[in-house]
Amino acid sequence: MIKYVPQVTFKTRVRDEKIGTSTQLSTSGENPYRWQDVATDEIFKGKKVALFGLPGAFTPTCSSTHLPGYEAKYDELKKLGADDVICVSVNDAFTMFQWGKHLGVKNVRLLPDGNSEFTRKLGMLVKKENLGFGLRSWRYSMFVDDGEIKKAFIEPGFSDDCPMDPFEVSDADTMLNYLRSL
Repeated sequence: MIKYVPQVTFKTRVRDEKIGTSTQLSTSGENPYRWQDVATDEIFKGKKVALFGLPGAFTPTCSSTHLPGYEAKYDELKKLGADDVICVSVNDAFTMFQWGKHLGVKNVRLLPDGNSEFTRKLGMLVKKENLGFGLRSWRYSMFVDDGEIKKAFIEPGFSDDCPMDPFEVSDADTMLNYLRSL
């Protein structure tokens, strides 16, 4: 595992009330959005972040347990020192937005890694071709302080085309227990 989060630029979409409905780069109507590049340092510099990665939006364990678990424990994570709680997935910004909307996520920041650059440089990119997913993130969580990975919880069995989807150590409770021990 690397010591610091990789330096990348995330391609995100942000709400911008100034964008009119005729702008081609926005979604029309009540929810205008624009593209915004966000560098790693903008996310992690000077902050303590509970970060977790998962295989994909709208997938069973990710949608039923992993993301909802962090959303439910968000206030506790913040009380124990996390400045931000972030979910990263190898999905585009549109998919991450709709997934968050579908699940009613209000607190956890959903960070799209559509090109899988962050996940690859982190060493967490795996093939999931056996499921028709292509390249995806292995399931993990980590506590990052000012860009430095202080603790990582990587699910066992890291491998391409893993026939199982282990979910034992990257959950919100494991992160809470770690933060309580500090």
